[in-house]
Amino acid sequence: MLSARQLHAKGRRDPLLPSTSLSLRRGELLLVTGERQAQRTALALLLSGRMKATSGDVSWDGSPRTKQLRVASALVDSPGVNEPEEHLSVRDLVTEDLALIPRRYRGALLSGPWLKVNRFEDIADLWTEQLEPRRRLELLTALALANPRTDLLVVDSPDRHSAEGLTWLPRLQELAYDAGRPLAVVAAVSAVPGWWDGPVAAIGNDAPEPAPAGSADSSDPRDDIQANDATAPAGKHAAEAGQDPEPTKTTLETEVAK
Repeated sequence: MLSARQLHAKGRRDPLLPSTSLSLRRGELLLVTGERQAQRTALALLLSGRMKATSGDVSWDGSPRTKQLRVASALVDSPGVNEPEEHLSVRDLVTEDLALIPRRYRGALLSGPWLKVNRFEDIADLWTEQLEPRRRLELLTALALANPRTDLLVVDSPDRHSAEGLTWLPRLQELAYDAGRPLAVVAAVSAVPGWWDGPVAAIGNDAPEPAPAGSADSSDPRDDIQANDATAPAGKHAAEAGQDPEPTKTTLETEVAK
């Protein structure tokens, strides 16, 4: 189970990630929405143990240890972090990614046999930038799962390649709900497809609510001064300012009597 409580990352000006909480289990797919790419990437890095939070905590299977989270998770297609370089062919990308798998799990994995077994021979000689969104996601998630210890997939902005949810959401559902190897899958997206009726969270869902306009916390201190003026005895503030106070009715009557 992945659990994040009040995760927050400080930025230079605005928060890199406003306070966010969420949880999901193996066999579940969670979509987390956020308008800003930087916030989605920060969330993906934190949930996969690739970045340290300023405050809050994240745990995997009840353990707060970052190492355990990193071992269990795979960060998929994160812009500026581990998205495939455009000059790489699919064959070269596969060779590089398989080399990152710990040797004791890698065995004799080679790009040629792996591409054939996983049915990617038809795209082996394409540049990664030539891949259409659906095949791109299929390839990158399959590479992430080449490591048998991967139980958590954190996918960064799969909808940036296509606004059409059918190009990426079915693949994530397939992986999460696989009876043979159920995964915990979380995807940081800019928007949720209208037909999705599964779990959804929002970046910043645990951040303090801003004070509403007109509340005591947001009022102008000068309002208090004006309020005090309205209830002060006649002539008080004029006297404090060194001016002669306006004559009251009693004062006028006294002057007439004289």
